[in-house]
Amino acid sequence: MCGIVGYVGTENAVDIIISSLKKLEYRGYDSAGITVLNQKLETYKTVGKIADLEKIIPANFTGHIGIGHTRWATHGKPETRNAHPHLSSNIAVVHNGIIENYMKLKEKLISQGYEFLSDTDTEVIAHLLHSTIKNNTQFSLLDAVRHVMNEMEGSYAIAVLYTAEPDHIVLARKDSPLVIGLGNNGFFAASDVTAFLRYTKNAVYVNDKELVLISPTGVEFYNNDGQQIEKKVDIIEWDEEAAEKAGYEHFMLKEIHEQPASIQDTYAGKISELEGRVILDELKMSDDQLKNLQRITIIACGTSWNAGCVGKYLFESLAGIHTDIETASEFRYGDPVLCGQVFTLAITQSGETADTLAAIRSSKAYGCKAAAITNVVGSSITRETDSVLFTRAGPEIGVAATKTFTAQLIILYLMAIHMGTVRGRLTPENARDILVGIKQLPGQVQKVLNNKNIIKECAEHYAKVQDYFFIGRHVNYPVSLEGALKLKEISYIHAEGYAAGELKHGPLALISSETPVVAIATKGHTYEKVLSNIKEVKARGAEVIAIANQSDTEINKYVDMVLRIPDCHELLSPVLSSVVLQLLAYYTAYARGCSIDKPRNLAKSVTVE
Repeated sequence: MCGIVGYVGTENAVDIIISSLKKLEYRGYDSAGITVLNQKLETYKTVGKIADLEKIIPANFTGHIGIGHTRWATHGKPETRNAHPHLSSNIAVVHNGIIENYMKLKEKLISQGYEFLSDTDTEVIAHLLHSTIKNNTQFSLLDAVRHVMNEMEGSYAIAVLYTAEPDHIVLARKDSPLVIGLGNNGFFAASDVTAFLRYTKNAVYVNDKELVLISPTGVEFYNNDGQQIEKKVDIIEWDEEAAEKAGYEHFMLKEIHEQPASIQDTYAGKISELEGRVILDELKMSDDQLKNLQRITIIACGTSWNAGCVGKYLFESLAGIHTDIETASEFRYGDPVLCGQVFTLAITQSGETADTLAAIRSSKAYGCKAAAITNVVGSSITRETDSVLFTRAGPEIGVAATKTFTAQLIILYLMAIHMGTVRGRLTPENARDILVGIKQLPGQVQKVLNNKNIIKECAEHYAKVQDYFFIGRHVNYPVSLEGALKLKEISYIHAEGYAAGELKHGPLALISSETPVVAIATKGHTYEKVLSNIKEVKARGAEVIAIANQSDTEINKYVDMVLRIPDCHELLSPVLSSVVLQLLAYYTAYARGCSIDKPRNLAKSVTVE
């Protein structure tokens, strides 16, 4: 989720690009860079914040055309050599997205004599453009970008400078945001309007497979066939602060709405739907090692622990591997029974969670293979484990985890399917059914988001209660834990998540007409049992909010309110139910006037014990 900017005009491009990058710093904050074209390409970049970039830029560094970038690492550690822009001779490129076939392209370019100075997928774009122009001397930069778009697989928004065409920038987009600003003293390009709202509120949104050429005299838009097209100009009504949140009132709500993209980005390049298999090159374990595994131990805290609980069910049902889930803060002080045939898996959004780091270090002492699921390239956990599987959720500003939780679930699905097929537990046909379902999730999540007003009404109805219960069975039990955690984190309502079958073992004593119960009652092999549990709490006077499938015509008979999710594979329902519960928590906290992005007493990353 990097941020790109570009400017062509009569003003000092350096000042405008730095100012614009600061507005996009929430999109990436491990490194930054700028290139200005003054007869030649002049580039400055560094690891760190925009302020660190400013420190290395000379006072006399000026120009009227340039591009800039603030990075959220996806390929390569946060190091200066991996910072953008990336250059190939007389071409400079900045990029937001993931080039899925970069390794194949890189190998081809190396065979042509190109030398790579970074570990990024973006450097491939720069060399590919240079190679294309070199081999097609009649090509303009616009021609070359259009040609390269057809070679690249994945997502991208790119901005390109070329010394042979010094008066314009060429841009292109596929699956990553790109917007053009039309100003009086120049023209702007950025990942979102936040970057240039200080200078203009006239914006044009670029669609997939479209190209843009911005010059001092204007902006031209082209389709993928090279035909010039007309575009609508929008007037942005937001102020600068609102724009950082893309018009959402809180980062948490924005991040909830980013989940269709973050889910897709996380599985991108990892699914072979036709073959019914998962491609997990990041998992550094041979098929024989996976076949010989005796046990998996998942180590995590908080929301990541709840994701790990879902993982336990997945690894056992899909791969046939006994799986334990451990709270990191407890694991490190216990006496774990581990050996070389136990695979330890750490789940940590930040990669810096102190207890999880300590726990994974102790597991390594037993000779266990260790892997991590994390959202941050270059974080501490990446140096402590043998394998790292990255979620591609981008920076998460809200303290309460939302998009990173569902991205963790996607990685766990992919791991379980991969292990299940390797171990012969899962046929390609069965794997294909789940993989098809995973690829449908972004669209299904969007359908949930489109119905948020129903969830909002439900939240407002119960906003003044003091206690909530959440119940579920099998994979929906961890979802009940996560739903309760989200509600207590940001609304300060006491909430408990329970395995629905445990109600008779104590919790029923607390059920009353003043205690709403959220029952996760999606279709599956435990559905009838959950209905029985719903009847139990209704008999004690509780009002019940059910999360149920769209096609379920029975559930209305037993509950007070129903929040629907699209029909899906039983094992995938936690993703959709979790989005419902995130919205329920958000709108409850909003109705209560709570601090949503920064709830009291909590921090985003727990880096001390």
